[in-house]
Amino acid sequence: MNIITTDQLKTILENEDPIVIDARGGTDALERYNHAHLENAQFVDLETDLSEKTGDPSNGGRHPLPEPNDFGRFLGILGISPSSTVVVYDDKKGANAAARFWWMLKAAGHEKVFVVSGGLDAISEAGIDLTEKAASLHALEEYPIKGWQMPLVDADDVALAAADPEAMVIDVREHYRYLGESEPIDLVAGHIPGAVNIPYTSNLDGNGEFMSPADLAAKYKEAFADKDPRKVIVHCGSGVTACHTLLALAEAGLHGASLYVGSWSEWSRTDRPIATGEE
Repeated sequence: MNIITTDQLKTILENEDPIVIDARGGTDALERYNHAHLENAQFVDLETDLSEKTGDPSNGGRHPLPEPNDFGRFLGILGISPSSTVVVYDDKKGANAAARFWWMLKAAGHEKVFVVSGGLDAISEAGIDLTEKAASLHALEEYPIKGWQMPLVDADDVALAAADPEAMVIDVREHYRYLGESEPIDLVAGHIPGAVNIPYTSNLDGNGEFMSPADLAAKYKEAFADKDPRKVIVHCGSGVTACHTLLALAEAGLHGASLYVGSWSEWSRTDRPIATGEE
């Protein structure tokens, strides 16, 4: 289990002593956290804590991963040890920084980390009290990480997979961005030739919460058409919402898909080919 409901969250909060993480992105992330968050939830910033930006998005994209050792030191500051139960949410239905934090913690080798389905909205609607009070840190030693333990690929791997009939490259961005109708963030509109579009929002039901594991399994087994999940690569704009789909795949029991962290923000800034429309 990787995704929990607000009822399951209540049970964990009542019966365990979890490390609760409020992960957010954007220039006003801390301001939003300060306005309302779960009691004792520690703030994590997508831009500075979950990324190590180079200043050159053509090399690693807009949200490149930090070095594993740097992330291990940060986890120690948060008070997370290998035995910790960790609960993470964001204010984007789990689609943004929470999914990225989940992927990174799993890639660090951590076992017990859960994303709250529906995020802060669902938590508030469930009547769970929110606060403006900042959490106190109880730092530990550096978390031991021996490299990223979830599969990662680079642009060359993506190009090969996109041309391989036994492989699949999934672009999880909104359909209009995939088509190249407009591009609100990166410099060039379009998509990686050969990639298929399965927007991350299709992982959610009408209430903005994750579909059931069975429904997610049925959806992606049909999409994969007997392809081995280990030959699937997932990307987005900058390696963040792609983690939402990797989370959905894990919940569906389909393991082994790779993350292309650089994603469109890297690919579109190189001299690699670009497709538009339904090509």
